[in-house]
Amino acid sequence: MKKLSLQKNLEKFTRIESCPVRNVVSRFSGKWTLLILCVLAENDATRFNAISKAIPDISPKVLTDTLKNLEASNLISRKLYAEIPPRVEYSLTDLGRSLMPHINSLIAWALDNFNAITRGR
Repeated sequence: MKKLSLQKNLEKFTRIESCPVRNVVSRFSGKWTLLILCVLAENDATRFNAISKAIPDISPKVLTDTLKNLEASNLISRKLYAEIPPRVEYSLTDLGRSLMPHINSLIAWALDNFNAITRGR
């Protein structure tokens, strides 16, 4: 009976189109995504160059792609100002702000466990 229950439980992860873990977590689980969300959480509106300076080892292309993906997932908003030169600012949406307490918990866990995790390397 336990084996059948375990198998049924694991099946929900194999259905790609309906798996919440795959479909939701993949939206903010990229290498740079959490850092970008943290930078935006610390500021009301942030320009591209400021994000780039806060995360100096991210390439402009990857930053652009990651920002587009976060915007498409409704975690951040992009505001374009009709100025010369054009000014673009990024900020968290309400949905993005609702994610931050969970990310902050993960950050706290990472800080508490960093030595234990990296000790084996």
